[in-house]
Amino acid sequence: MKYILFAVMLLLGACDRPSVPTPKLAEPQREALEQAKGVDQTLQKATEEQQKSLSEAEGK
Repeated sequence: MKYILFAVMLLLGACDRPSVPTPKLAEPQREALEQAKGVDQTLQKATEEQQKSLSEAEGK
């Protein structure tokens, strides 16, 4: 009987802890990914403009 009471008290004590917010471990990686996406979009636009200007130059 003592063991059951002790186990119940232990379980209730473990559940009563205040929750600690989880650390944001991947935040720097997410920021780097967003920056890389921005660079990729810029490069794609530059490539499209270059292709457009080349096709116009060939067409003349």
